[in-house]
Amino acid sequence: MKRTKIIDLLNMHPSQVTTPPRPLERGTGGEAGTVCAKGWVRSKRGSKGIFFIALNDGSTIKNIQIVGEDQNFDEATVKLITTGACISVEGKLVESPAAGQAVEIQATKIEVLGACDATYPMQKKGQTFEYMRQHAHMRLRTNTFGAVMRIRHNMAMAIHTYFHEHGFFYFHTPLITASDCEGAGNMFQVTTKNLYDLKKDEQGKIIYDDDFFGEQTSLTVSGQLEGELGATALGAIYTFGPTFRAENSNTPRHLAEFWMIEPEIAFMDQEELMDLEEDFIKYCVRWALDNCQDDLAFLNQMIDKTLIERLQGVLKETFVRLPYTEGINILQEAIKNGRKFEFPCNWGDDLASEHERYLVEEHFKKPVIMTDYPTAIKSFYMKQNTPQGEGSVGYKGCVAPGPTMQGTDVLFPAIGEIIGGSVREESLEKLQGEIDRRHMDTTHLEWYLDTRRWGSCPHAGFGLGFERLILFVTGMQNIRDVIPFPRTPKNAAF
Repeated sequence: MKRTKIIDLLNMHPSQVTTPPRPLERGTGGEAGTVCAKGWVRSKRGSKGIFFIALNDGSTIKNIQIVGEDQNFDEATVKLITTGACISVEGKLVESPAAGQAVEIQATKIEVLGACDATYPMQKKGQTFEYMRQHAHMRLRTNTFGAVMRIRHNMAMAIHTYFHEHGFFYFHTPLITASDCEGAGNMFQVTTKNLYDLKKDEQGKIIYDDDFFGEQTSLTVSGQLEGELGATALGAIYTFGPTFRAENSNTPRHLAEFWMIEPEIAFMDQEELMDLEEDFIKYCVRWALDNCQDDLAFLNQMIDKTLIERLQGVLKETFVRLPYTEGINILQEAIKNGRKFEFPCNWGDDLASEHERYLVEEHFKKPVIMTDYPTAIKSFYMKQNTPQGEGSVGYKGCVAPGPTMQGTDVLFPAIGEIIGGSVREESLEKLQGEIDRRHMDTTHLEWYLDTRRWGSCPHAGFGLGFERLILFVTGMQNIRDVIPFPRTPKNAAF
């Protein structure tokens, strides 16, 4: 018999089901048509010869109740119906007399598709997230992780839909690269060389002539530079794919493998970029509230009781647009008034998460787009602000004590930085000057500089860490819990 998803069974109109006779004659039902549901047993309980099964197939956070009489089923089969077992149920869909559920299935046939013994790690009891990370291959079957993964899917759909509706082209950038976009150097190498017999030159450097690509290559940390090439040809593009960083950061905010969304847009200035960042992130939050109501309600109850209120708050507020210099002044004033921070926050310091969250959660109480960062703490490709003496004039005429670039980072409550963006430097002379000041090797950047040599144009873009978006939308506290199989230092399991 053809299976019906549980989400569809639960959404059937009352006119499509039959009220069970009273007194309740389990196993007989009324005249309703027979349905078939398949899924995994969340729980099973029994009372006076009747058993009740909570069945879930992943299509919804909600379970459907299966009701059966012991006498109508083989005893051996009933014993195999344990938490975690996979079963197929045929029966009549009827109105449920129990509170909290509209319908249930009066079972006439049950087949155990996959038995599950007592060693099943996701038993019906409280499990810590640390414990569940050790069983990441099974944690997906729990209510929490089912909700998180359905929301993750919906956020991916929101992202693709937003950019498609706004005339962006989905652009695929390489995962294997010979350049380091961020200049950090923390990259995973890609090689076919025999690591036990590496050929080296007289200076002791590895010779890559015999490697697959004939040069040293790595997994990409960002598709931005290639994305800029797409923007200068197609006008507006976005990337959405995995990126890799070999930082030895064992924190709740870092992954070695994560997904990035990186739009790049020709002929866009700083003000327009901030408009795009705010509109885009609000679209994603609105999509979640509109399309993930059941999952958000569950997470709001079980994980973070302020989750839905916080999501709704993002939609209500206009994001503050705050020059870095003003932000530093606010933080230093807070310190004078007794606020303590673990890390320093003088002009020129890269703000820590505690500083970002103070500005968002305590001072402004709304999302902030911070602009015009000091040149020294940002990437080489950002557009330089207008110089004025030793400083520079940034967003809305804010005068900084030193040179700044047109960065536009979005700071969110509970997260800190969720988007990092900027106007890109279109001047070959200025870009080359910044590269020289940083003593960067341009061996693998000449193709990038060509975009400034041949038909350069003003352009801008940003990067959004997908998992940070999911953290915010779900209320989860650890980034390892919003990706199916996290890759972190000393962990590549599953």
